[in-house]
Amino acid sequence: MTSQALLGQLGQMILSGGIDVVDCSGVLGPETPLLKLPPELAKDTPPIKIHRISEYDQDGPFWAWNWLELGEHSGTHFDAPHHWITGKDYSDGYTDTLDVQRLIAPVNVLDFSKECAENPDFLLTIDHVKAWEATHGEIKAGEWVVLRSDWDRFADDEAKFLNADATGPHTPGPTAEVIDYLIAKGIVGWGSQCIGTDAGQAGGMNPPFPAHNLLHKNNRFGLASLAKLDKLPAKGAILIAAPLKIKNGTGSPIRALALVPKA
Repeated sequence: MTSQALLGQLGQMILSGGIDVVDCSGVLGPETPLLKLPPELAKDTPPIKIHRISEYDQDGPFWAWNWLELGEHSGTHFDAPHHWITGKDYSDGYTDTLDVQRLIAPVNVLDFSKECAENPDFLLTIDHVKAWEATHGEIKAGEWVVLRSDWDRFADDEAKFLNADATGPHTPGPTAEVIDYLIAKGIVGWGSQCIGTDAGQAGGMNPPFPAHNLLHKNNRFGLASLAKLDKLPAKGAILIAAPLKIKNGTGSPIRALALVPKA
């Protein structure tokens, strides 16, 4: 089958409902949970604000539109390599210079939601990943890998979503060994349903924040605050995760969409 025929068939399957389009994004607005950093360490992303320009009134009688205040890494978002110091030297590491061919790829959904519900500090290990591969098939080069924790169930409550106490946030994520393992396999990027790509306690790992540190060091991408991963199969879906083309952008809120074959 030619690529033209294949695309035509794909289009027809989407139009007929044979393929579902699943929205893997949270709502972006003033109530969207945002990362909180220790003030002695760094500045926080400012709160999201939506300002009305007009809505069929004297400021614009026939149209409605808004202007926004928000950080690049707000809500469901994309981390480009330049986001982290280890990826700062990649010329194609910005949202306006990256290779868009890499943004649409098969996605491996690692479901450890039960473990995450039992332990908010759950860490995904190589043994977990290899056991998953033994059941579902090998993770391949160029693919996305995402951790299903079902953490999006807390997205309407920032305190629960961040789950922080005096020792810091308590949210699940990967070990450094897992990220190294996936990079060696050639993945395009790693995603999480939590506020960031790392576990809440990742600042104490070696290296600190291994998902950020190692992914971006190797020119790979990160996805955070994903939603509805329970609607995706372990394998067989295609994930579209495209950031805004911001000049020298380090990341961007995204509308993450998955193409899922209807059972």
